[in-house]
Amino acid sequence: MSVETAPQAPVQPAGVDNRIVVDGATLTWRDLPELTLPGPAAALAHSARHALAAARHHAVHGTELLLSTASRVDAAMRAELRDAGFAVTELGDDRADGDATAPAPRAAEPGRLWLLTSGSTGRPKRVGHTLESLTTVRGQQPARTWLCPYAPGTYAWWQVVTLSLTQPGQHLVVVEPDQLDDWPALAAEHGVDAASGTPTFWRRALHRDPAGLARVPLRQLTLGGEPVDQTILDRLRELFPAARISWIYASSEVGAAIVVHDGRAGFPVEWLDRAAPGRPTLGVRDGELVITSPYHGVGLDGPVRTGDRAQVSGDRVLITGRLDADEINVGGSKVSAGVVRDVLTAHPQVAWARVAGRRAPLLGHMVVAEVVPVGSATAPAEAGLDEATLVRWCADQLPEYAVPRRIRVLTEIPVKETLKSDV
Repeated sequence: MSVETAPQAPVQPAGVDNRIVVDGATLTWRDLPELTLPGPAAALAHSARHALAAARHHAVHGTELLLSTASRVDAAMRAELRDAGFAVTELGDDRADGDATAPAPRAAEPGRLWLLTSGSTGRPKRVGHTLESLTTVRGQQPARTWLCPYAPGTYAWWQVVTLSLTQPGQHLVVVEPDQLDDWPALAAEHGVDAASGTPTFWRRALHRDPAGLARVPLRQLTLGGEPVDQTILDRLRELFPAARISWIYASSEVGAAIVVHDGRAGFPVEWLDRAAPGRPTLGVRDGELVITSPYHGVGLDGPVRTGDRAQVSGDRVLITGRLDADEINVGGSKVSAGVVRDVLTAHPQVAWARVAGRRAPLLGHMVVAEVVPVGSATAPAEAGLDEATLVRWCADQLPEYAVPRRIRVLTEIPVKETLKSDV
């Protein structure tokens, strides 16, 4: 005689009862929609709520998953995903629709999570991870209410989401794309005391609504995704003198590799080539940051050339930008766009700057820049900030060949879906 046993309920993640504020509603992870996802699935989310539901589904069921927003995946990428065996699934506001085109048949890889890179080196590519390799914050953490402004499925998004999924007491307030300009009001309303964003994200908040930002009771501020300069760290410290301000170097390929809490740009030079169990090893080879990380993506074990420019300056190693964009050759003299950018943003009347090279007769290239003056919708930009003023400022601190020859003044800080401004 056989005895039938009831099927066991799936094991829920440890943070399943954490509070989530998304799309104007206050929920917990348990309250999110129940999804049925094929494996392997490429889930393209049209709403933050469904993106979070897909993350919880993976944490519970381990379905092989690539998660992204629908806007980041064009028709060519959808075809590429189907050819790679993914069932492309649209996650809408009230439905989950499958792509009519069947994927190439292959066996699913349980537990695998795929990320699409930001595409800074060309078209986005897939990098394989697991929930374990994406969960880099371990050990008991103080209770926090985190702001999550990132696009679903990005590495930075997973960093905040895995923290809330795996740690009790780590609540989440999600910023939707249409809330990006006035997120401080949302954060203050829901008691956000920890927030992660790119330097562009923080500069926009300081530029648009510094008084509103100051009302957010932040105890932890994190910056990453772009070069972090001393000026933005100092401006945030001035506004939040008691908070811990951290900057993180992380990527889809090597995971979270550098974390700095001392309020200074760059990381200590003594960290270079330091081997320690469970920690990434950092190096600089031919001006490029090279990382060997235990949190690497699939097939990326060993030293990974990051494509980011790194230079030793005194007792710090500074990361100034992408190698293919940071170096400008002006008549045979090499200029770091990041160094020029840092000089511009150090001007007390500059909220943001971008520096690039432009083709020029005789010199090959010349340095050009765009800046946004300090000010906001309710407080006009500082008077007297014009091209001539900024050229003089740069000429006092840079060699002649590195001084921008054209400086365009913008009224608003540009930003992409990734919260970066390198457009």
